[in-house]
This record gives sequence, C-alpha cells and structure tokens, in this order.
Amino acid sequence: MERENLKIKSGNPSKTVVLFFVLLFLLVAKGYCQNGENTKSSIAVLERLIGDRAKDFDLYIIESNDQIGSDSFEVETTGNRIKIRGTSNASICYGAYTFLRDIGSVLVSWEGNRINLPKVWPKYSKKVSTPFQYREYLNACTFGYTTPWWDWKSWEKEIDWMALHGINLPTAMEGQETVWKLLWKEYGLTETQLEAHFAGPAFLPWQRMGNINSLEGPLPQEWFSKKEELQKKILDRMRALDMHPVVPAFSGYVPKAFAEKYPEAKISELKSWSGGGFESTFLLDSKDPLFKKIGKRFIEIYTKIYGKSNFYLADSFNEITPPVSENNKYEELSNYGSEIYETINEAAPGAVWVMQGWLFGDNKEFWTKEATSAFLSKVPNDRLMIQDYANDRYKVWENQEAFYGKQWTYGYVHNYGGSNPVYGDLNFYKNELTSLLKNPNKGNVVGYGVMPEGLNTNSIVYEYIYDLPWNQGNEPVKEWLTKYLNARYEQKTSATVFKAWELLLESVYSTKYWEPRWWNDRAGAYLLFKRPTVMVTEFKGHPGDKKKLKEALDILVKEAKKYNKKNFIHYDLIDASRHYHSLCIDEDLIECVKAYQQKDIAKGDQLLKKIEKQALDVDHMISKQPLNSLDYWIKSASDYGSSPEVSNLYVKNAKTLITLWGGEGHLNDYASRSWHGMYKGFYWPRWKMFLEALKKSAVNTTPFDEIKERESIKDWETNWSKSK
Repeated sequence: MERENLKIKSGNPSKTVVLFFVLLFLLVAKGYCQNGENTKSSIAVLERLIGDRAKDFDLYIIESNDQIGSDSFEVETTGNRIKIRGTSNASICYGAYTFLRDIGSVLVSWEGNRINLPKVWPKYSKKVSTPFQYREYLNACTFGYTTPWWDWKSWEKEIDWMALHGINLPTAMEGQETVWKLLWKEYGLTETQLEAHFAGPAFLPWQRMGNINSLEGPLPQEWFSKKEELQKKILDRMRALDMHPVVPAFSGYVPKAFAEKYPEAKISELKSWSGGGFESTFLLDSKDPLFKKIGKRFIEIYTKIYGKSNFYLADSFNEITPPVSENNKYEELSNYGSEIYETINEAAPGAVWVMQGWLFGDNKEFWTKEATSAFLSKVPNDRLMIQDYANDRYKVWENQEAFYGKQWTYGYVHNYGGSNPVYGDLNFYKNELTSLLKNPNKGNVVGYGVMPEGLNTNSIVYEYIYDLPWNQGNEPVKEWLTKYLNARYEQKTSATVFKAWELLLESVYSTKYWEPRWWNDRAGAYLLFKRPTVMVTEFKGHPGDKKKLKEALDILVKEAKKYNKKNFIHYDLIDASRHYHSLCIDEDLIECVKAYQQKDIAKGDQLLKKIEKQALDVDHMISKQPLNSLDYWIKSASDYGSSPEVSNLYVKNAKTLITLWGGEGHLNDYASRSWHGMYKGFYWPRWKMFLEALKKSAVNTTPFDEIKERESIKDWETNWSKSK
C-alpha cells in the first residue's frame, strides 16, 4: 500500500486517527514483519555481531524447494537495506555472513572478529543452495580437549560462530552426567559407588565412549548442576537457530558397580584401552533384557530434563573390539545394531541413531565389509546416520560401499587432541568434494563438515571447509583466498601480502594430515613436544615446504609493519613464525643428539644453547596470543571451580590432559599445545634434562640409559601436573 493512494474521508477525526494508526501499522508491518518471532534468533546473532546495523537487515524464512529439505538462501540489497531469504535461521545467518565477508566488512574467527562496516551498503545479489541437508560440527572429544571449562558466554559465542558458518548438526554432549547419575541410582548404585565411577571433567568424553572409568576423578558434585544448566541453554539456542543437536544415548557401557550388583546380567569386561594402564570397562550385551530397559530409561530422563531430540549418538565400539564370538560374529553384530536402533526408536519414535564412522577406519582388520554390513543390516536406511569424518586420513566410505544404503555424512577430523601445528590442505578439500559430488557410488550422503577434536587453531581451514558445501568446490581457491584476506585484513589486500599467502598455501596449507604428530608410536606435534628419545635421529622430516614457509615469513614481517597492531596479520605472522621455528628446533634437536652420541661435545653444547634460545624466544612470541596460553587454560579450569579443593582438581585435570594424558600406552603428549608457557615450562625442560644426561654419558664414556632417563622425565611430568 502506498501513501499517495490512500484517501481519508474528512469530517470524522476519530475514524481518521484510527485509520491513520492502522495505516502506520501496515506500513511498519510491510517493512518489518519478516523480522518476527521465527527469525528472532538470527536477528539476535546479527545484533551480537554488528550491533545496531542489524536493523538494516530484513529476514524471511522460506520453504525449501526440494523434498529432502536442503537449505538455501538469497541475499539482495535494495536501497540501504539487505533482504535475506533462507530456509532456516542457520542458513539466514550464513547468508548474512557471506554478504558481510564478500564485501570485505566482517571476518569472524576464534581469535576475534574484524568488523569495518560501510556507511552505505554496496549493491549485492546472491542466491545459493547446498546439496547437503546437514553441516556437521564438533567431535565427541572436543568436550575434553577444548570445552570442559566453558561457561555460557563461551558457548554463546561458539554457537554464533556455528550459525554464521551455516552449521546445523552440532554435537551436544554437555550435561549428560546428570542423567547417568539419576539412571544408575534408580538401579541401586550408591553415591559412593558413582563417585568411584565417574572420570574427571577433562576425561569424560572417553568414559562416555566406553574407553575408561574413573580416571582423574572424582567428578565434583557441582559439575552436575553447572553442566545441566549450561546444556539447557546450549540446546535452547541451537534449536532456536534451527539446528539439530546430536545428543547422547545408551550404547551399552555400565559402571563396574552395576556389573557387580547384577551378576546374572550378560556383561563383558573389556580389555584395557589404548595400550593398557586404564581400568577395565564393562559392556552389557545387547540381547540382555536390561539393555533396552536402561537405554529407554536414559532417553526418558534426558527428555524430561532437556526436551525432545531427533538425533542420538551411540557408539558401542569406539576403538574397542566388539566382544563377539568368532563362529557367530555377524549375527551378534547385527543384534547389537538392531538393539541400539530399537531402543532409541521405542524411546524417541522417529529419531535417528547417529554413530561415528571412526571405528571402521581405526580397526580395519575387524571391520571388514561383512562385519560392517552385518552390524548395520537390521536398521532402516533412513534411521541411522554414520558420521564418516576421517576422510583426511582414511577412506572408509569407499571401502565400505557408502555404508550399504544408510545415511552418512562426509567430513574431516583435521585437529587431533587440540594440538596446533599450522597445517591443512585447501586444494585437497576442494578436489575431494567435487569428486564426491560426481561419484555415482556415493550412496545416501546427506551431510558435510569437520569434526575437530580441538578448536581455536588454523581458522582458515574451517572458514574454507564450511563454504564448500555451498559453493560445491566451484570457486577457485585463489579467488576464495582473495575475499578471505580482504575480510580478514582490509578491504583491498595488497598483491604482496597475497603472494605471501600463496606461499603459505604451498608450504603449510598443503598438508591434509599432520603425520609426525604420531611418529614412531609417539604423540606430540613436533619432536620438541614428544617425550625425549635418541630415536629422533631416525626422523625423516616434517611435511610441507620449509623454504617456502620462510619466504612467506620474510614477506609478512615487512608487510605487517604497515598495518595497525590489532590487525590479524600480526596474529597470522606469529602462527607462521612459531611453526617455522618449531621446525627449526626439531632439526637442531636431531643434530644435537647426534653430536653428543658422536662425543662432539662442543657442537652439542653449541646446539643446546641455540635450541634453548629458540624455545624461549618462541614462548615469548606466543605471549602476544593470550588465548594460546597455558596460564589461560589453567585459569579457566581454576575459575570453573567454586572452592579451592574443586579448583585444584580441575587444574590437575587440565594439566594432565595436555601432557601425561594417562595409561601405559602412547597417549602422553597426544594433546600437546604450541602455547605460551609450554615451550619454556614443559617441553624444553624435559629435553634439557635429557640432553644433559646424554652429554654426561658422552663425557664419562659410559653407556646412556635411555629407559632410566625417560622414567625420570615421566616422574618430573607427574610432579609438574600435580603442582599448583
């Protein structure tokens, strides 16, 4: 309705006033009704991001134009308003972010946001859809390696990040210990027994997956209520943004006290996980009558506390060989699959069972095609979703015939343990996606994404990956990089800076998997981060091109001087620099060990001093990235406790997780961190002790006892993790 077409009859002021206000309402409604209740959550995301300028956006929810409900969005500027139509709040948020980033005004990352909005919005028009119904995110392990000390402020920021990157299938594992506790009490377990059962806060993900019990516990009572309150907020916000949170279900694992209390139940005591040293875990057989009763009751309690869900995660055999008989293996596997599905279906009719596909790549010897197809055989195709997220390491879906008709999602781990070397492979991700979409044997692939074990590292990788399901790999990497840099640094990044990033793509962002982090059965991102050994002399070298990395650094050092100190070019320079110097330290460590072995004391001493200087310099350099800090991690853990006793337990959990981890296998340093405080306070002191002992044996011409020295270092690590 246009103002000039209105005819108001004179002579009745009251009717005129009423008509005027009706007209005013219609005019307002015409411009703003779309920003109503159904887009309230996406408007709130924009308000938190760009403040009052969110008022310039008109948001509409539209129907999906296909039967499977795939997402799409349209963005168009008219005058000085931005109109966005999307099939969900998550797609609207991604559409808004795409617009803001494309015009070089906004870049959202874990290390912070760059926002520089124009006074007048430029002309812009874009219409995009994705063939992937779901964009998945968050590994079950992330809830140990990154988020245990997060409060609502941290989670709100992360959920906003998810929405702005179009994610709609996030894993949501917080708050479940409240449900487990209530459930096991119903089966007669006492508070004392449960206290002995639950692992410490940082180690809960592996208890949930049936790998460990009680490690670094007990779990403080305050943890249950804090996480329950937090999970309610997380789920409410995810659901408001039209996301589909994947929540936990019963996969068969029971406490030791339960196994003792119900000796008649068919329960298998499983072999100690990951090389031994962990307490046994106990798996209830799927055909035991208690299996369904417990599984259904868990979902009933969970639903009462947290509301209804449509996706339930249950992993019965994560890095655990199923306890099935050899002569009846396939039938027993099919029974496990059917019982898990039926349990979820009876408790939450219509819900989808979600499982991680990691096990199929991790234990290829057991999970043959016959074993996998048997396990999945009795579950309806549309009621199971397999998250095959290890495609940067394994090719599970190809080896398993796209999971025999079941729904599945394609993705990557990328990050293991929160360890943070600089790496990724943008061209690999692009080529893999285009190849997948063209593959006639891809089966029922419904989702795409990345499931990192840890966050807050290599932001460019995640920025790129979450654009791929929308652009479907049709945008050349260099074109994408241009827009990314314009948004991250300034609206017109120089050709020189772009050249530096081309070199970074060729040198470090051309590595799909960081193999050395698990070298010679020893974890740790660099040799410096691994528990010392003379075996480093056999190391064959890191992936990537160190020479080109140095060329990129030389350019960035000069160019960064032209930018404001708060510009992200300085952050990226530190990232690339710490990586380069860590590679240099590794090379010098090898030569230092060789020198002392060859009794060239002078050369060994020279290298030892050089390594020490580099390690301390890197440690100081990273202090300019406050979130990449041991102090920040420890303070977050300490602050999460409400008493000195609880805070001390949290701190010990935090320090142990990123160093010793636990067990007698090879998990120490799995979660190594290139953080301020770790080079100076942990990694270098270990190597210095080791090298000085190696030197002493060379000087005294006595055999070097590496086993003894490594045990001594392990004792030092234990004391370090306990220290306050």
